[in-house]
Amino acid sequence: MSLSVAGVLGESARHFPDRIAVVEGATRLTYGELWTEALRCAAGLREAGVKPGDRLAVLLPNTTEFLRVYYGALAAGATVVPVHALLVADEVRYVLEHSGAVGIVSGGPLWAVADEAARAAGVRAFPGAPTAAEPLAAPEPAEPSDIAVILYTSGTTGRPKGALLTHLNIVMNASVTSQDLLGLGAGDVVLGCLPLFHSYGQTCAMNGTLRQGATLVLMPRFSGPAALRVLADEGVTVFMGVPTMYHALVEAAAGAEVRPAALRAAVSGGAALPVAVLERFEETFDTQVLEGYGLTETSPVATFNQPHIGRRPGTVGHPVWGVEVGIADAAVDREVVLLADGAVGEVVVRGHNVFAGYLNDPEATAAAVVDGWFRTGDLGVRDEDGFLRIVDRKKDLVIRGGFNIYPREVEEVLVRHPSVSEVAVVGVPDEAKGEEVCAVVVRREGAPLSEEELVDWSRERLGRHKYPRIVRFVGELPLGPTGKVLKRALAAHSDGAREGGGR
Repeated sequence: MSLSVAGVLGESARHFPDRIAVVEGATRLTYGELWTEALRCAAGLREAGVKPGDRLAVLLPNTTEFLRVYYGALAAGATVVPVHALLVADEVRYVLEHSGAVGIVSGGPLWAVADEAARAAGVRAFPGAPTAAEPLAAPEPAEPSDIAVILYTSGTTGRPKGALLTHLNIVMNASVTSQDLLGLGAGDVVLGCLPLFHSYGQTCAMNGTLRQGATLVLMPRFSGPAALRVLADEGVTVFMGVPTMYHALVEAAAGAEVRPAALRAAVSGGAALPVAVLERFEETFDTQVLEGYGLTETSPVATFNQPHIGRRPGTVGHPVWGVEVGIADAAVDREVVLLADGAVGEVVVRGHNVFAGYLNDPEATAAAVVDGWFRTGDLGVRDEDGFLRIVDRKKDLVIRGGFNIYPREVEEVLVRHPSVSEVAVVGVPDEAKGEEVCAVVVRREGAPLSEEELVDWSRERLGRHKYPRIVRFVGELPLGPTGKVLKRALAAHSDGAREGGGR
């Protein structure tokens, strides 16, 4: 039985050859054109010596070229190793060497880093998608259990790990997302501003959209005003983003009259979306926000607010089709001890979406997959109706004076202050309490707010052990390339910066 991620594009090209597959600025490619270009790339890779089973790294921005190389490499029978666009040359070299990649395809502003890394690793660097005069006659068949993509996770310590995703992982996740959850079809236009090297952008936006023959609109660089204009101009029906993108769109809309007339749904993932931001977005754009949850190792979607089951803002919904989710005792490592509904514990996942392990790291794999369950490292709770709420990352938990404090809970309160635009809560070392709660805040433009005011305001709305004793104001929160707030960087900079008075 053959099941290849390349077939996501190939099958849609066979059924809808003249339908627009992808839009990038003024460029519009039909499914037939994109598939032909991917097969030309596959033939070009074969001519360059890339064989079935080889691993090929890809360091490209959100452009049509990424799609040509991604599907072309898969059609040639290679495993794709997408590379994080913000890595420096030494980090890219590590990915090349660890993955055993035979080469790397790059171009544009990313070329210099890729070329330097390739030289250091002793592999070939391709300046852009290799092409051949004649397209490959047919894509290389693949077994469902074959590795399609190796995605390197950022990790909390040490070097990143290579998560092995199978063809079955990706095809099933893309299919469930596009069919069961969003009901994508011919008239749908999806805005793809999420990085394609990341699991969310790659599986949900790119593969999910093309799986259903819908149209993918690419944005190489995201900004609120630019995305607002694209949403309107391209008739986008489904927006996929992370919380910081939702915030940016709400802020952009406050200063503009442009509104997307066709938008029917918005998907949020990657990090917890504050309910206050969700409410502002829904009111501003008159549409429904559907929040989901997952990780690179779960392909990524594990749970989702599914309209046919019911939606509950502040939760990440129910498990998707073919997937089980449980709450396990976080203190027990060697086995999965499931807890009753209402108890806080570690979220565990099993099903077709769980990855095949970490490349060349059996110890990390054994620690992550226990009794068939993937241990996410996230703390969550399931209510009596089956809705899952993510409380926080285990590693982000603040323990103050022996009390467990979940930063997300504090953030949900602080972001409702009328002068607060964005906020991230971290723990900083404290001699007396072990850790202290620190709020890093971006003020709304022109809004006056002092440290003491926010501390006093939060004291009235949060338990005595929870409210932040330390407040830092910043111009912007540090973000990773997927739009997640870099809390480790915030914690490092906040250590010792004690302001805002009062214990």
